Amino acid sequence: MTQSIKFSRRTVLWLPLALAACQSRSRVIELSGVTMGTTYKITAVDHKNAVTEAQAQDAVNMAFARVNTLMSNWDSGSEVSRLNASNSTAPMTVSAELAEVLNAAQDINALSDGQFDVTLGPLIDLWGFGANGATNAAPAEAEITRIAAATGQKNVLEIRGNQVAKRNADATVYLSAIGKGFGVDAAGKALAALGLQDYMVEVGGDIVTAGKNPDGMDWRIGVETPLAASPALQQVVGLSNMGLATSGDYRNYFEQDGKRFSHILDAKTGRPVTHRTTSATVLAENAMLADAWATAMLVLGKDRGMEIAKEQNLAVLFIERGTNDFVTTASPRFDALQA
Repeated sequence: MTQSIKFSRRTVLWLPLALAACQSRSRVIELSGVTMGTTYKITAVDHKNAVTEAQAQDAVNMAFARVNTLMSNWDSGSEVSRLNASNSTAPMTVSAELAEVLNAAQDINALSDGQFDVTLGPLIDLWGFGANGATNAAPAEAEITRIAAATGQKNVLEIRGNQVAKRNADATVYLSAIGKGFGVDAAGKALAALGLQDYMVEVGGDIVTAGKNPDGMDWRIGVETPLAASPALQQVVGLSNMGLATSGDYRNYFEQDGKRFSHILDAKTGRPVTHRTTSATVLAENAMLADAWATAMLVLGKDRGMEIAKEQNLAVLFIERGTNDFVTTASPRFDALQA
């Protein structure tokens, strides 16, 4: 973002590549930097030696800049910020990109018991996990009720194609849980437009892959053990032509009177979730869908999340806090993709 979508949740580990054999045949382009309030890393294989690093960097920069211009909640001039600033309930025509994200958000909201919700920004701010800064105290119940009146995606937003209307003039759209994934996909498409067919783009833990890694194998991603103080490898995931995102509750939280409050909010109660699921990793056809579904699955928790994963044939890996350790549970689709 330009101070952007800004919600880093890096919960994956890059695994080392043995590049020696590849480098004698093809050139490996590696890019890194800062965008969307977090960092990014990109690896691409140029088999024809036809793309310079500068060309790849320029293409990626333009893709990220475009997404920030449309979807950054931190840029008062962005398209989504203009939508939020409007007090009108009349339909507003939005860009094709924002329409794509909002329609995907609407679909996932409907399929996730309403738990994926892009209107929760004011509640996220109230709990101290948004742009207004941190807090160390839970808000009063009356404040939660008051703020929640302008949330509830199904009730306060109407999305039809490229038309968006607020049913509540105070409603706002917060894209941190889907916009970053869209930005990852946009960068991948920019690389593909240059003729690069094998790449991995990672922004703050959201990933999209195409083709094979420099060793000619599926890209290998390590999912973290959900311990913020001592990150370790929980599981290795193979990935090709898919997106991956992990959402966790173990980095962004505060404690009050011995009780832990995470940034993962239940859309129905307006309060942090209390179940034992601490991490959800989703594989999907692109990073945008993986990003959104990872958030939805973490809010839902393993039990209800697994029911929906089976119904919708979603690839999900849940990690729960056990008595002495962490317990992983994979959906049938996840197991099939890793077989």
